[in-house]
Amino acid sequence: MTNTFVSSIEAVNAAIQNHNPFTNDGIVKEQDVWGKGFPDVATLNAHASNKVFEAIEFVRTSQSSQDKVTSIAITAQKGVGKTHILSRIRHHLEKKGGALFVYAGGNNYTDLNLVKYQFQQTLANSLSKTGSQKVMQWQEIATAMAHEGRSDNSPTPEELVKKFDQVYANSLAQNKNLMNALQKQVLKNKPNADPYILRAILWTLSETQATFAIQWLSGKELAKSNADELGLPNPNKTNQDREAEALRNIQQILNLVSFYNPVVICFDEIDVINNSTDDGLPTASIIANFVKILHDTLENSELSQGVIILTVMLSETWRDQVNSLSGGTPDRISKYTQRKPLELKNVSGDSIVELVTAWLQEYYSSKNLIPPHPLYPFEESKLREYGKVSKPSVREALRWCADNFKIYEEPLPSDPFDRFELALKRESEADIGDYLENSELIADAIYFGFGTLKGKILEGVMIEEVTNDVQPKTYYVKYINFKVIGNENGKKLKIGVAVIQSSQVTLTAGLKWLIDYEKYDLTRGCLVRSQSKIKQMNNNSSAYKLLDELVLKRGGEHVDLIEEQIRPLIAILAVYQKRLAYKLTDEEILDIILKKNITVDNLLLREILSNPSGNMPTVNEEEEDIQLINDLLNPSNISEADDSDELSKLFSNHE
Repeated sequence: MTNTFVSSIEAVNAAIQNHNPFTNDGIVKEQDVWGKGFPDVATLNAHASNKVFEAIEFVRTSQSSQDKVTSIAITAQKGVGKTHILSRIRHHLEKKGGALFVYAGGNNYTDLNLVKYQFQQTLANSLSKTGSQKVMQWQEIATAMAHEGRSDNSPTPEELVKKFDQVYANSLAQNKNLMNALQKQVLKNKPNADPYILRAILWTLSETQATFAIQWLSGKELAKSNADELGLPNPNKTNQDREAEALRNIQQILNLVSFYNPVVICFDEIDVINNSTDDGLPTASIIANFVKILHDTLENSELSQGVIILTVMLSETWRDQVNSLSGGTPDRISKYTQRKPLELKNVSGDSIVELVTAWLQEYYSSKNLIPPHPLYPFEESKLREYGKVSKPSVREALRWCADNFKIYEEPLPSDPFDRFELALKRESEADIGDYLENSELIADAIYFGFGTLKGKILEGVMIEEVTNDVQPKTYYVKYINFKVIGNENGKKLKIGVAVIQSSQVTLTAGLKWLIDYEKYDLTRGCLVRSQSKIKQMNNNSSAYKLLDELVLKRGGEHVDLIEEQIRPLIAILAVYQKRLAYKLTDEEILDIILKKNITVDNLLLREILSNPSGNMPTVNEEEEDIQLINDLLNPSNISEADDSDELSKLFSNHE
């Protein structure tokens, strides 16, 4: 972030007063896991997310069938960021690939007597979300199935989905059936796969049939016409029938899908639902037992890419409920970490700075604003102190930020003169970046300065008018910023002022305008440019020749841009532009500027009005100095006789 483009403090403060980005407390919901989500601080609890990524690689590459299904428990107190970790994992996989993602939030289980059937629905719904290849995760798997045994130049999932329906229709027109052919091809390599589940997954490639195929995969009944068209069985079942069959369906789906890609299954919020089965068992126990069943019954093939089951819960849920379950349940819920859950940590002094920076970066970006510094309006020292002393959870930290996301400004004085003094001090000290390179800002400041002097006599010139309406106009560029029109000893004076701090090309074009007095109705042209930039000119360049014509032939001049002279003009312009914020009127500002002689005594304005010196500014002094030294050190340029004579003269003068 460069200071050159920092937004006005008024715009930033107005945004802060209108909208507080921290008011939602960072409560991560299921839609945040699948959607854009909240700003992520990758270093915060990175030990947990990194362990999951490590487990994905482990199950994918292991040659042992016993390693292909593993599990991790993640524990923390409320508000520490449990669901946020799952969101991070999901967004990483969506961006980088590497595994399919299934999110089973606690709200998906409205009846714990049907937990298996409800998980089947969750599984089907999760795999219908967009994956890393910009199509549904189902379609990624279906594409991999269709690609089996084919070359690497097979179509991408996106391409296959776009063309599938047309190719399928063409196959029927030829008395063939593309779906039957695909199903037969995949079953050759997967003889133990359920042919109907396999067929339904392949149907997700169809833009017209995908919705019905996913509904069938979730265990729901289809209309007879849809089931017949897909070639899928469609018996009428009760929820109890579906619950009885759900585990087998889940196993079949996961065994088939994990052959092509690792699968990460996340059970979240298992301790927040006050629900229980007919037997009175709490949610955490039911989900823990279900995780154990999945671990024990999924097919452990060495060809599988693996399955990782994450179970996220409160620390006390693990301690008081899950860890005491019998039958080796805790071992199966946290197998990869050997029955040691990954405990999430609270925010520290360092991480709260990273957290707030991430949130504010997204906030200001959405408002198209650049604040004075990335943490504005917070102070880094106070954030660090809060994080170090309080050690808050993420949610507590964001609530603290919501309460302290305010602008603290000292009250303005009651007297207009004092208000102006305060405003001028603020604007004079404001960081406005490398303003000496900003020709437009400099021109606006000089123009405003002259505007305060209308009707005044300065350097023998009665200033009558200042106008930026320089005729004739062009549609694309304007090199003469404004004209000062006045009367000097009874003669009309029209000074065209061009502020050019940019490239030599612009300088050449601008000088062409300045010397064309007749076209632009001028009596004098004035170039405002830093002397340091003038010195860089080559005396054989087009720009130098035009400057020579302006100064020596047309009676114009070059005025050096000096920082101490232009900065006060920029400050009073800023005060004027922010006059509403400072509660100052146009009349008050003009009156105070004149009483303080800010523009009357400004040497830059006086130099523009004063009679030109008629002298060309020095250019390439460094090159001339080097040439003088070369002449001195080159013996061939001086004869011995001349040396003797000159030395005699030198010493005789001394004597």
